[in-house]
Amino acid sequence: MRKLMLAVGGSLILVAPLSQADVVGLRASVSYWDSDLSGQAANSGDVVDVENDLNLDSDSDANASLYLEHPVPLLPNVRLNYTVIEQSGRGRLGTSEFVGIPGSVEVQSDFDLDQLDLTLYYEVLDNWVNLDLGITARDLSGELVVQDTNGRFSPSETKVDGVIPMGYLAARFDLPLTGVSVGAEGNFISFDGDSLHDFNAYGQYEISLIQLRAGYRQMAIDYEDGNDRLDVEIGGPFVSAGVSF
Repeated sequence: MRKLMLAVGGSLILVAPLSQADVVGLRASVSYWDSDLSGQAANSGDVVDVENDLNLDSDSDANASLYLEHPVPLLPNVRLNYTVIEQSGRGRLGTSEFVGIPGSVEVQSDFDLDQLDLTLYYEVLDNWVNLDLGITARDLSGELVVQDTNGRFSPSETKVDGVIPMGYLAARFDLPLTGVSVGAEGNFISFDGDSLHDFNAYGQYEISLIQLRAGYRQMAIDYEDGNDRLDVEIGGPFVSAGVSF
């Protein structure tokens, strides 16, 4: 992880003198994400399949972003991004016990994941081809609660919590004079068995101050925190609306 951050940081230092916005700009957007969850959660060595055993479904996945760009040389631009994921479902455990709950028992499960990103980035290109490069500090907090529907056994809680450094890359290609563009952006880190990847690709239409987007977002988390571990993928289409000044 340290090597990755040094490499990204070194790249930012090299591009900083060459990249800056012409004027102060502010962008804000909100989006709805229709995601599906798959993978496994582990607690003290016990493992459960979050899709096949717990039958988790999306209740409310939302995202909000704020961008501040400026013409001050050397200082990076700032991006704040907040994502909340809430999924719940009823299912039946496999044949193995999961943290005190016997196998084959019907369970109610709730999965909550909050993440707040602070990204510092530079505009490497800013014309009909746009390219941003930066680093992100992600405050990740997740919890999976599994309890049997009859209340005979103590609930199981699997938690992950940490601040994780990640690389940031965003690219957009504008079709001149149309307001139409396509792009992709993502955060990524892989170190010592843990990895997080969060990417989205989209089409955008901009008219006056309004930006409308539709695309697909894919997040993969393989993260261990003490005896707890999440190895899941979250993916699905999203739509967003934003304003820029």
